[in-house]
Amino acid sequence: MPKSLLIRLAIYLLTGLAGFAQSTPPQPVGPLPSENQLRWQKMEYYAFIHFSINTYTDMAWGLGNEDPKLFNPTKLDCRQWARICKEAGMKGIIFTAKHHSGFCLWPSKYTEYSVKNIPWRNGKADIVRDMADACKEYGLKFGVYLSPWDRNHADYGKPEYITYFRNQLQELLTNYGDIFEVWFDGANGGSGYYGGANETRKINSKTYYDWPNTYKLVRKLQPKLVIWNDGGDRADLRWVGTEAGYVGETNWSLLNSTGDVPEQMLRYGVENGNAWVPGEVNTSIRPEWFYHEREDKKVKTLPQLMDLYYNSIGRNATLLLNFPIMPNGLINEKDEKAVQAFAKATKEAFALNLTKNAQAVASHTRGKNSTYDASKAIDADKESYWATDDVVRNASLTLQFAKPTAFNRFLVQEPIRLGQRVKAFTVEAFVDGSWKEIAKETTIGYKRILRFPTVEATQLRLTILDAKSCPLISNVEVYKAPLILTPPMITRDQTGTIHIKPGDTESELYYTLDGRTPTATANRYTTPVKTGNGKVAIKAIAYNPFTKQSSIVSEEKFDIARTAWKIVSTDAKSAYQVVDGNSATSWHQNKSQPMPADLIIDLGKEENLAGFKYLPAQNWWEEASIITQYQFEVSADNASWKRVSEGEFSNIKNNPFWQTKTFEPTKARYIKLRALKNTQEDSASGYAEVDIITQ
Repeated sequence: MPKSLLIRLAIYLLTGLAGFAQSTPPQPVGPLPSENQLRWQKMEYYAFIHFSINTYTDMAWGLGNEDPKLFNPTKLDCRQWARICKEAGMKGIIFTAKHHSGFCLWPSKYTEYSVKNIPWRNGKADIVRDMADACKEYGLKFGVYLSPWDRNHADYGKPEYITYFRNQLQELLTNYGDIFEVWFDGANGGSGYYGGANETRKINSKTYYDWPNTYKLVRKLQPKLVIWNDGGDRADLRWVGTEAGYVGETNWSLLNSTGDVPEQMLRYGVENGNAWVPGEVNTSIRPEWFYHEREDKKVKTLPQLMDLYYNSIGRNATLLLNFPIMPNGLINEKDEKAVQAFAKATKEAFALNLTKNAQAVASHTRGKNSTYDASKAIDADKESYWATDDVVRNASLTLQFAKPTAFNRFLVQEPIRLGQRVKAFTVEAFVDGSWKEIAKETTIGYKRILRFPTVEATQLRLTILDAKSCPLISNVEVYKAPLILTPPMITRDQTGTIHIKPGDTESELYYTLDGRTPTATANRYTTPVKTGNGKVAIKAIAYNPFTKQSSIVSEEKFDIARTAWKIVSTDAKSAYQVVDGNSATSWHQNKSQPMPADLIIDLGKEENLAGFKYLPAQNWWEEASIITQYQFEVSADNASWKRVSEGEFSNIKNNPFWQTKTFEPTKARYIKLRALKNTQEDSASGYAEVDIITQ
């Protein structure tokens, strides 16, 4: 055989073998999700339900000494809860079987502090059973929240309590069917009733609960569930470092299996982590987790709920959205309407996948057959995927439309069974004969959804700039979502002047001060509105003159203006940021000043006071200065003081919203907010705003 023919034959065989090799499936990269984690991730959206004895005391956390007889949900209907969740598009419910107060919503045989010892239902109640049955009826998965911290139990902090804790776990994980997730809150140790001791107890959350053996018990009883834990050994899922409703734009589903993780890293994951620990975004439909009537006008708006969606599910996480149950045992109608509108809006946003009218081509494809070609990214099969050869780290996938197509949403997914790979990517649109970059991002993971202003193009290009191994893309979708106007933000500064800020640049703003619902014929906002020093109620809308759309109504009620207020406990001019009406500014007392630290304000004249409000600094890097324990006193002369309120701002670090405390009306000119402890128990105390409530 001629030498040239032998050479050609060798090249042919080598090329064929190489093509065959690259047609084999790509190898997994890095840590991989378990089957339980994969099943959980596909749920995407499910509910939290908070209900306990402190629902009846208007507190964020129960202290453990509340009278069980207070618990009286006369209209309780778990089927209503399940129906609302099902209609909202949720896939499951996690129920607070026992919160920090220690009050159990099932008849636990290990404590008397439960629904078995209340008049309601003659002591025969089992709300966990009602909830499990309702979930089964409506085709929802069922999960349980069991607080490791128990402010009622006499043995908390002692080894004996761990036996009690595990006994209750066994009850919950044995008697109520399949459980998809068990939730262990990270709040552990502090002041409590503790069987009458009324003291502060501290524990080491990493060692006290013996998490490795507790996890073994959980997995033995419910082998298909996932574990959420913020306070101990690494669980299946991670907290994302905030309860505000978002995870980082960069979001790796990875952490290291041991060692501490700074809270800011919980937002982003760890690129080279050695364990698969995806993020779950937990937040409430209202500012707080438990029901407070004062928050009936603080239910998250549709634009806020859509932000939650894109900042959680759209960033490679899941969304756990909480409903606070009212004292009568029902979900409030306002909450129900909010999630119904949310479900409708998400359905409309993702109604028509524009890739159905597109052809996909790729710069690189794995092997020489169609197993991993570009079409696999738009074939609606989440198990198939576009792949490149092993050596490729930079590649592009282009969608070609039959005609100019308008879009404003881009959805992309990786087949995470084989690991999370993509480290950086861009999205470009081919407009007027040239490529225009519309997004430059980092991670993808299970699902990434991008929002951008509507663009009309004939082509769209996804370019993987960097990846841990050959990039794999299992799904690409493109949509044109309807416009949803963001309601305006209303603030009032120290002089009593109202400021209204739009959520976009195209809207006009209209407002009323007489209680009427504003329309495009009401007062148009062009400059700040001076309102004097009295109380003010204002309503405002954003209106788009091109589409004739109006936003939902923003509504705020302001107490007396803080024009004449003087801060007398310090000469620092920066302290006046506490009363400037701007939540973005904050003031911190000198760290050298030991606790307790006083903030004293002269109101300028005597007022009839009925409460006060405190807003902590709104930046995560200022979390250390958030006040957790306080005393509030009033005075007529800045000499003789009367204490009118004291206690804790429960869960304020994770939920840094306005804290409202009321008391019996009393007349005074001076107020004193005394900081006793902060989140780090050091000497710094910080404030974004302080305000009062008058009669």
